[in-house]
Amino acid sequence: MNFKKIIKDIFTIAWLKSIPDLKRQPLMLVLLIGLAAIPLFFIVLFGGEEMINTGLIGVIVSSIGFLGISASIQDITWDRYVKLKEMMVAMPVHPLSYAMGLTLGALIFALPGFAAFVGLGIYRGLFDFMSILVVMASMILCWLGLAVIGFTIATYQHKTSPNTLGVLANLLSFLFVFLPPVYYSEKMLTDINGMDLSWIAYILPTTNAAALIRYATEITPWDADAVMLHWLALIGTVIIFSILVVKKARWREP
Repeated sequence: MNFKKIIKDIFTIAWLKSIPDLKRQPLMLVLLIGLAAIPLFFIVLFGGEEMINTGLIGVIVSSIGFLGISASIQDITWDRYVKLKEMMVAMPVHPLSYAMGLTLGALIFALPGFAAFVGLGIYRGLFDFMSILVVMASMILCWLGLAVIGFTIATYQHKTSPNTLGVLANLLSFLFVFLPPVYYSEKMLTDINGMDLSWIAYILPTTNAAALIRYATEITPWDADAVMLHWLALIGTVIIFSILVVKKARWREP
């Protein structure tokens, strides 16, 4: 495995998937920031000012998480339609390069919003130096996890129509970001009709990242065992799905 070529290909694909679009539509960055801020507006509207910090952490995670999972699925679909994927295979490009390149391109679009919301958190006194390090580390792992999950799913849906895959991408983004404990603490799931559903927070990259940031900022009371499990779950997701990308993903069409 030529790691130097893999890394080079990642940045080449990311450039192809982001810079030309940014040059054509630079206002897209402003639009994405505005769309990401909408959930925070409603959280503050209905939850009050005391919910700002919790909602802000959710927005920070979703600013990258929403695009992270959908980019792999939608871009692979589009690339297959315009025959770009076949060109990548013929070059050849390693599947990890393609998967990471696609989502790195989406990450470039997400970074201004991410930076703006982190800056707001710093202004509000939510983050100190150590919590910023946790934000960066957890979101990098979250992005990597979403990249390999989305890529693996997309390669197993090669016979599905582009419209269906587009709906699937949006649905998965919703399921990864809005339903599980990203905008709210997993502690709220400890007693639902007598059931403890807090384990859901350990399943998805987005929920693990959000939980770690809440612990780092002391929004959630410190629990060393839970923090360790969230880190292990996040790292394990990246490792397991990266292996699936290399070994099992249907990269070349049958």
